[in-house]
Order: sequence, then structure tokens, then C-alpha cells
Amino acid sequence: MAIIVNLDVMLAMRKMRSKELAERIGITEQNVSLLKSGKVRGVRFETLEKICDVLECQPGDILEYRRDDA
Repeated sequence: MAIIVNLDVMLAMRKMRSKELAERIGITEQNVSLLKSGKVRGVRFETLEKICDVLECQPGDILEYRRDDA
């Protein structure tokens, strides 16, 4: 996958658990888990904005592009 989700890294840096993030941004803990694992097809800008607000970061801190070398 070319888009890497570094949400788990940001949570660790902020010493925050997925459960707390889920509560603060208004989504289920399961959806946070899916985001962390990269098993989602997309994320709403509204949700990304809330994550960035709570974690005090930029979207680029959470999402990373890596070129596939095929």
C-alpha cells in the first residue's frame, strides 16, 4: 500500500490510547483501530481534522506516501 497510516505512532507520542481518541473525536474504538491498521478506503476530512486537533499534529504526521517499487 502506498499510503501509510502513522496514527499509532502519533498516539504513542502523545501517550494516548485509542479509546480516548475515539471518545474525543466521536467515532467508535473499532473505527480508530481500522484507521490505525490502514484497512479503510478513505477518511473524511472532518474526522482527520478532529484527529489533528486532538493530537495537535498535521495530516502529514498521520498519513505518509511511500512509492511502491514493483
